[in-house]
Amino acid sequence: MDPVNQIEGRAYPFGLKNVDTDVIIPAHWLKTISREGLGKGAFEAIRKDPDNLFDSPEYAGSPILVAGDNFGCGSSREHAAWALGDMGIKAVIAPSFSDIFSGNAFKNGILTVVLPQEAVDRLVEVAKTDPIHIDLEAQTVTTPFQDRFTFEIDAFRKHCLLNGLDEVGLTLARDVAISSYEQKLAGERSFLTHGTATAA
Repeated sequence: MDPVNQIEGRAYPFGLKNVDTDVIIPAHWLKTISREGLGKGAFEAIRKDPDNLFDSPEYAGSPILVAGDNFGCGSSREHAAWALGDMGIKAVIAPSFSDIFSGNAFKNGILTVVLPQEAVDRLVEVAKTDPIHIDLEAQTVTTPFQDRFTFEIDAFRKHCLLNGLDEVGLTLARDVAISSYEQKLAGERSFLTHGTATAA
């Protein structure tokens, strides 16, 4: 997982409330176990409108999505986070998120920023013309117009995102402690490993 800290650029001024995971990535895209290519299916129903913002050249490659309340509700499909990541989205700003979606986003290196509705409304307006800057270390969202919004984030999630640590990375970071424990256990309870040696 790539470290996340400074995220800056144009943002999709989406703002729609109660967007469920079936809107983010429809069920017929769930046949794959690969994360690649899912961005093409993201917001498929919305993209049927030729004037949709997700296919607008103005917002192409935007790393931020400004969404409405209760973003990511519905089913627990991790493909929703995969699809956003494949689109290049590194952060989603909204007044609230589904807990499961927020967890899936975090595990896939996507920052979810919770801000009051008034702040989100302001960012939707700014996003229509100008970039937005997110500083995870300082826990702030700023604009070129001197707007400054602070957000809260769980300290553990912040640490993992700043250091690019997913579950595998966290385990590898404890490699020395795990090896030491296994050696100690093998000495104290050798019966646990009796007969498990593989033939050379």
